[in-house]
Amino acid sequence: MPMSDYYQELRGKVGTGLLMIPSVAAIIRNDMNEILFVRKPEDSLWGLPSGAIEPGEAPSRALRREVFEETGLMVNPARILGVFGGEKFKYTYSNGHQVEYLVIVFECSIVKGSLRSVDGEVEELKYFKENEIPELTVPYPQEIFTQDINMNITMFE
Repeated sequence: MPMSDYYQELRGKVGTGLLMIPSVAAIIRNDMNEILFVRKPEDSLWGLPSGAIEPGEAPSRALRREVFEETGLMVNPARILGVFGGEKFKYTYSNGHQVEYLVIVFECSIVKGSLRSVDGEVEELKYFKENEIPELTVPYPQEIFTQDINMNITMFE
């Protein structure tokens, strides 16, 4: 989905200036334990399926919505792998819009769906092995890509 009315209204007030944006991202693995990454048309780098949390929206709901829009997959968040933000999570889009993300990264399981860009915002979807992670637009710590079977799993509604 293109930028929501809420974020468009904020952009109308701050122009290309910095916006702090609460967001979610998903680590989704296939049957071969590879991780799904997406590449948007204006980017040469890759990212996790992700997006902004809208006002009044629970993070787990935002995650399900964003993942479906970008990948065509319906997922269930299984656990939070980390919450990241700060200077390293500042990004300037090709149109000059500046953002700083506060990102909640969830590990997810696939419920159903077929891999495709539903909203047209993603140009390429591809699974990568843990040891072949592509160069990313957002500098997530490498530890979140390593599957640790000893971690407890917490379910979210």
